[in-house]
Amino acid sequence: MLFCPTCANMLVISTETGYNKWACNTCAYEFPISKQMTSRTHLKRKEVDDVLGGEDMWKHADSTAASCPKCDHDRAYFYQLQIRSADEPMTTFYRCAACGNQWREN
Repeated sequence: MLFCPTCANMLVISTETGYNKWACNTCAYEFPISKQMTSRTHLKRKEVDDVLGGEDMWKHADSTAASCPKCDHDRAYFYQLQIRSADEPMTTFYRCAACGNQWREN
């Protein structure tokens, strides 16, 4: 994107006179395009935040009797979060004490 040096509006490509030019829709500014104009910017991807707390949530989690759906171990760590509206029940997240498998219960 290029901007007009006179009025700071965004310039558009115009072909009214038979040749390509950058033109301002607000004022009379024009800039002829005589060569190919390209630029490439590689953006850095944002690191994704773990909204459920990540590994830190499991450091202080309590354990309970719960059967793992993967290995049938009878003990799991758990914590609860309110991820839906206030009139809905809390969601319980589990992690198997043996294999580390994670699941949730609404």
